[in-house]
Formats: sequence, C-alpha cells, structure tokens
Amino acid sequence: MSATGIDPTLAAAAKAKGKRPWFYEDPDVERVFNIAMALAMELAVTRQRLDALERLLEERGLLAQADIERFRPAPEAETARQLWNRDYIARVLRVLIQTAQGRSAEAEGVDQAMEAVMDELTRM
Repeated sequence: MSATGIDPTLAAAAKAKGKRPWFYEDPDVERVFNIAMALAMELAVTRQRLDALERLLEERGLLAQADIERFRPAPEAETARQLWNRDYIARVLRVLIQTAQGRSAEAEGVDQAMEAVMDELTRM
C-alpha cells in the first residue's frame, strides 16, 4: 500500500475506459512499446526531479555531489526502497499483467511468475 492508500499492484491491473490505441500490428511489439514508453516517462520525471533537488541542495551548500555518491541507505530505508521497486515493476509491467489476466488458462502461471518476481525484489 502506498502513502496515498492506493495499492499500486491492484492499480496496475485496472483498465482504462475506452479502446486502447494500437500503433503496431503485432500485439507483442505493442506491449513492449508500451512498457518502454512507461519506463521512459517514469525516468524522465525522475531525472528532472532529481536534477532539481541536487541543484538546490548544492546551491544552498547543504550537500555536494560527492556526498550523494558516497551515500548508503540504512536498513529500514533499504526495505522501503525494495517495496517501492516491487510496486514500480508492477506499474511497468501493467500491460503484460492485464494481458495475462485476460488469458484464462495462462493467467495463473503468469500471476505465479509475477509473484516470484515480487518475492525476489523484496529479498534484495
């Protein structure tokens, strides 16, 4: 559960209203494209915010780039990071999860594989 009270794993399985636009004839190519675009958007926003924070901290003399490079999180911070990573992977793989849920015979195997990925991420 996130700070907003929304379960990102469940939210990733939610479907948008209306018909999804398709850009490629091959559904697998379309899914990979959608995953790549979701990652690109997430990364762009993260990079902009990170750049702003680092510049503000350095401008105000609170932190230097070298301090950031040397940083190692405390165990509880590392646990929080791992949980965030799990939720992030669920958001990134949302299209695949939705597709898998639509396939009755294959859905169980994909859900189990996703659970295995989630478990692995939480152990990191």
